[in-house]
Amino acid sequence: MKAMKKITDIIKALCIISLLGTPLSLAAQDDDQSLNRELTLEREYNPSVQDANKVNTLPAVREPDVTRMPIDYAILSIPAEPGREIGTLAAERLLSDMTYNNRRGYLNLGVGTYRNINGDAGYHILSTDKDRLNLFLSHRSSNGDVKYQESYLKGEKVRAKLNNNLGGLNYRHEFSRAALRLGAMYGYSAFNYYGIPAPSMYSVWPSPVVDTETNQQSRQITLNAGLESKKTEPVGYVLDVDYTGFAYKYAWDNSMDGITEHSTGARMNLYKMFGADRWIGLAARMNSFFYNLPEASSATFANYMEGTLTPYYQVEGDFWNLKLGMNLMFVTPRNDEKMKVFITPNAGFDLKAGSGTLLYLNAGGDIRSNSAFLLSRENLYTDPYMGVTPSRTWLDAVAGIKTAALPGFWFHAFAEYKRTDDDYFFIPYLMPEGFGNVSRVLSYDSKLLRVGVEVKYAYRKLVEINLKGVYNNWNEEKEILRDEQIQTPDFQLIPERKAYGRPQRELMADIHVRPIGKVALTLNYRLSAGRKTLLYNKNEEMKDISELNFTGAYIFNDTWGAYLKLNNLLFKKYELIYGYPLQGFNLMAGININF
Repeated sequence: MKAMKKITDIIKALCIISLLGTPLSLAAQDDDQSLNRELTLEREYNPSVQDANKVNTLPAVREPDVTRMPIDYAILSIPAEPGREIGTLAAERLLSDMTYNNRRGYLNLGVGTYRNINGDAGYHILSTDKDRLNLFLSHRSSNGDVKYQESYLKGEKVRAKLNNNLGGLNYRHEFSRAALRLGAMYGYSAFNYYGIPAPSMYSVWPSPVVDTETNQQSRQITLNAGLESKKTEPVGYVLDVDYTGFAYKYAWDNSMDGITEHSTGARMNLYKMFGADRWIGLAARMNSFFYNLPEASSATFANYMEGTLTPYYQVEGDFWNLKLGMNLMFVTPRNDEKMKVFITPNAGFDLKAGSGTLLYLNAGGDIRSNSAFLLSRENLYTDPYMGVTPSRTWLDAVAGIKTAALPGFWFHAFAEYKRTDDDYFFIPYLMPEGFGNVSRVLSYDSKLLRVGVEVKYAYRKLVEINLKGVYNNWNEEKEILRDEQIQTPDFQLIPERKAYGRPQRELMADIHVRPIGKVALTLNYRLSAGRKTLLYNKNEEMKDISELNFTGAYIFNDTWGAYLKLNNLLFKKYELIYGYPLQGFNLMAGININF
């Protein structure tokens, strides 16, 4: 019955997509305006707002320029993801559909239900051939009531508070033989742990010892500097250094001080060209992590370093590209752990097969630090007192085909196999006191087989459609884990492990229409199904994410624009993180100004 229900949900989702797309094929008039979304200032300093396509392929296969509107999972700024493909709105992303222009600044302001507020501002202080200086600021906040979905508190309201802010500047200077880059960012976030707590001994809820009101606070400061040679230099180089300071105000309640994390990084890439089509290179990176812990702290953080050395050789042919290399990696001991040293491939090959078709194969590996800062970006409610072992990916191999053989159509199919030691999975840690509900991390080795298909279509700059389906098959081994591996308070065995929080099936659809020159309409749909969580030593199913959103934008001129967003049009109830219900149907109206 469960399998039939899952199949039915997918069929319903496909029907919705088909119905949405039917009238779009009737559009037949051309539009000279660009369909690209506004190229905001953030794109120049923050690559996270761009598509994170890790497969670098030949430019001959040109995919349609399909607009990707951000998906707002109810609480608009919550930095959490249920999986690799389904993502939430980044704090730096501009919510507009205004065409790019050469104005120096922009201002975006949106206000909606649940007291949701979005704000973005930026300005080119300097914009010359030699000097570029950008200033930016982003704000996301929410302060509305949501309802618990769980049994013993089902229907009870709780206030979900969030206040995210990010600002900074970015500078670039062009010398005759190199370019200098400097940047600084400051971030501040305040939020409450409103997630459902463990059942209390008190008959009246909320329990007087559970704190859902106090705002946890985190602060981030990032400094970076880099030097990059011109391509005409006999030996090319890229050198970067950075520092990130991150701190929590509290630990598990407001009587406990939080930790402070200091991380430094250095990256280098040296390469030598031989002719115009081949070169050898040596890349390296080093990261160090240091922690300040409160006195008498029970936090599990430990200082350590990690590094990667990558020698490589690359060749560019007329119809093919080849890269051969390897990653030599290490992680220094944390607490009682041993030194970890391992080798992974760093290779890729792509081949242009016929007109507009590309075959590719990439194999690599990586270290993910799992620092407090990175985990907080992915899950706002991560346990602020728990250090996590770095994840080490021994192999991440991807093979696929991309083709644009038919006018207006672009097709991509891929398969990926990934093996990771000490992968991380978020599980609820429920307490009858303090903040009540934080997300702890369960670490163990994982294997993932992932396949997907993506189809894009663009018609005369009037209609853009993007459909993508992904299936994730996690190796769920039968090993029984003991309680001390996740530090739960009841000291019992837990069931066989799962890929907690990560979806098995994903479906994405975006339809963008410009019926007239000044109006842009977008519908996007997301399905994330097959997620599980670990609750009271039992594996439990989580509700599927099934969300349909609409965005309408009107461009008055190259200075003014306005938009309306309707989110969760299917009125679904779901959680990204167990116990933290998100907003139901909500709307936002906003303006955009270029100046």
